[in-house]
Amino acid sequence: MIILIAGEKGGSGKSTLATNLAVGMALEGRDVLLLDADPQRTAAQWSHRRDESGIEPPVPCAEKTGDVKKTVADLANRYEDIVIDAGGRDSAELRSALLVAGLAYIPLRPSQADLETVPHIDQLVGLAQSMRMDEGPEARVILSMCPTHPLVTETAEAREALAELPHLTLSEVAIRERKAYRDVLAQGRGVLESGNAAAKFDIRELMKEIGDG
Repeated sequence: MIILIAGEKGGSGKSTLATNLAVGMALEGRDVLLLDADPQRTAAQWSHRRDESGIEPPVPCAEKTGDVKKTVADLANRYEDIVIDAGGRDSAELRSALLVAGLAYIPLRPSQADLETVPHIDQLVGLAQSMRMDEGPEARVILSMCPTHPLVTETAEAREALAELPHLTLSEVAIRERKAYRDVLAQGRGVLESGNAAAKFDIRELMKEIGDG
């Protein structure tokens, strides 16, 4: 499976989501590769910290910027799963990855600034779907860095705003704002390797959604 984590807005938790998914798949015994297609190299640096600390299971990471189609096609012959971390902007990495991914997640914070990027990313997904013989990728918006306080209504309001999109569906999962994600990113780990039960629940629910198709 080729999973793309991408979007047009920086700071929405793309690398956090990509690294935690890769760890989750590795813990399930899957042969997974993390592909860092973002010049900021957040995922690659996370992988380096994991390797330096000798954390098991290993999560191999490759780097590629620009047009990633050929690289992904080659890697797909060698790995069971590929998780692509693309940058937060309209880029060659994003557009080319949409042409090869089977599933794309677009993390968005429940904020007006993030929601305003949706129409364009929806158009990019539609363009990629029109260029592919298989009508892929399946693309889902996932609300990320959501407030945990029950009286804050931003998440519900964002869900309403995202209810009807031509080429994107809305994930049933929401990733909450938790310090645990920042902590494990700095350690080269995933939250499934931490003691934070709430963060573990978020990622397990996401992996269940991916597994259920």
